[in-house]
Amino acid sequence: QVQLVESGGGLVQPGGSLRLSCAASKFTLDYYVIGWFRQAPGKEREGVSCISSSDGSTYYAESVKGRFTISRDYAKNTVYLQMNSLKPEDTAVYYCATPDETGVMCGVYYSDAANMDYWGQGTQVTVSS
Repeated sequence: QVQLVESGGGLVQPGGSLRLSCAASKFTLDYYVIGWFRQAPGKEREGVSCISSSDGSTYYAESVKGRFTISRDYAKNTVYLQMNSLKPEDTAVYYCATPDETGVMCGVYYSDAANMDYWGQGTQVTVSS
C-alpha cells in the first residue's frame, strides 16, 4: 500500500518561507513523478509543482514560479517544496501525490489532480499577518 505523508505546514506571515516535506513509505519515490497540489476553501484542487523521476525535470504553476522550488532527497525518500515570498493567496491545504506508473515525466498532464492515483493526507499552510 503506497503511503505519502506531508509535513511542514503552519502559520507564516506574508513574505515568509516554509518547507513542506512529502515522505514515502512502502515504496521508493525514485521512480515516480511526485506532484504538489493545493486546495483552498471553496476552490478546486490545483497543481502547484511536480518533479520527474528520470531526469529530475520540474514543472511549476505560473502563480508560484520564482517563489517555490521542488526537490528530491533520494537517501531520505522524500520530496520537498520550498516556498518563499509567501502570499495570503497561497493559503491552502497542500497535498503531495503520485500516479500509479513509473518513468513518466512532469508536465501539464500531471498537474491535473485527476491524473494522480495516490495522495497524502495534506498539510495546512496559512499565510496571514
